[in-house]
Amino acid sequence: MTHVVTPPAITALPINGSRDTFPVRRVYCVGRNYAAHAREMGFDPDREPPFFFCKPADAVVPVQNGQTLELAYPAETSNYHYEIELVVAIGKGGRDIAREQANEHVWGYAVGLDMTRRDLQMQAREMGRPWELGKAFDQSAPIGALTPAAQLAGLEHAAIWLQVDGQDKQRSDIDKLIWSVPETIAYLSRFFELQPGDLIMTGTPEGVGPVVAGELMLGGVESLGELRVRVI
Repeated sequence: MTHVVTPPAITALPINGSRDTFPVRRVYCVGRNYAAHAREMGFDPDREPPFFFCKPADAVVPVQNGQTLELAYPAETSNYHYEIELVVAIGKGGRDIAREQANEHVWGYAVGLDMTRRDLQMQAREMGRPWELGKAFDQSAPIGALTPAAQLAGLEHAAIWLQVDGQDKQRSDIDKLIWSVPETIAYLSRFFELQPGDLIMTGTPEGVGPVVAGELMLGGVESLGELRVRVI
């Protein structure tokens, strides 16, 4: 049996210190998971259950260490926003995972950007429609190299930040997540059976805003290095 069209290539992230790669299966994104960001988007956070949206695996753009990704300004928007995020890579699947065991399912961590066509997202939100046009478009998830969890002492208090052309735009700490990484994994696994290759983008701190062609985004998470992306 043969396929009637050529199967798509597997999207895979580089791994720090290795020639191996991490194949991406699904990308789950947590919405409004920092209190200050929820407020800047017009919501009052009170630890209501987290909500999720998805990006297709081929929206991920792998970025090697030391590389500056050139990212084309997308079509059909005039309000293109950055959102710096901690990305969690799942290495062991499961359903109904207990919070206390959730970290056992984590293969590694990376720095990522949830690029957003904010005007299209807001239009969809106002009309009660899905967010795909604003969130799930091509190349909407640049993600840097993964660092294996086994090589990290922990990221519970790691700094997270983003600059645009050298000016601070986002700066916070992972301990300000409304829902921690283990809590997020446990909750998400009630609705989906998580599988090796899944990514979870854990949410962005306050300070989101627009970028235009020519600007350089430089973001990072403490212990995970930096992600460099220039809009063209």
